[in-house]
Amino acid sequence: MDFKSKIRVVEDFPKAGISFKDITTLLADGQAYAQAIDACIKMLEGVEYDVIVGPEARGFLLGAPMSVLTKKGFVPIRKPGKLPYETIKHQYELEYGVDTLEVHKDAIKAGDRVLIVDDLLATGGTAKAACELIEKLGGEVVGLAFLMELEFLNGREKLEGYEVFSVIPFES
Repeated sequence: MDFKSKIRVVEDFPKAGISFKDITTLLADGQAYAQAIDACIKMLEGVEYDVIVGPEARGFLLGAPMSVLTKKGFVPIRKPGKLPYETIKHQYELEYGVDTLEVHKDAIKAGDRVLIVDDLLATGGTAKAACELIEKLGGEVVGLAFLMELEFLNGREKLEGYEVFSVIPFES
């Protein structure tokens, strides 16, 4: 399937000069959504993992169905104040400021092999922060899987040393 044709590009969102890749149009097409999940699972054949972690919010939309189909657990990583139990935090820098992610402190056990799943690899900041949270808990990040990758932003450089997978490359 031509997944790019199912993704709406919104110019100048959230700010001027950005070409936002909107997956809501892909999600609204049940067949395309199912095939995208299948494509993500297929590209990970041979990767051994115990649990899938999805960063808020679009990581939930891919990671949760993947966890159901692969019969692996799913752990959400959220913005501060959204998780009800004790958490650990990781603050990281963005191009335009600082952000923070949290995970329940008992969500990952020492030695767990973790696959991080998100919709998009751009600059790699959120993905790297997710890796650092997992590692703080003693988990081993065995891969990062993305539906889309904005190759021109070189996010893989920030994730050097990790296995990175993506289904849909965008070169510009």
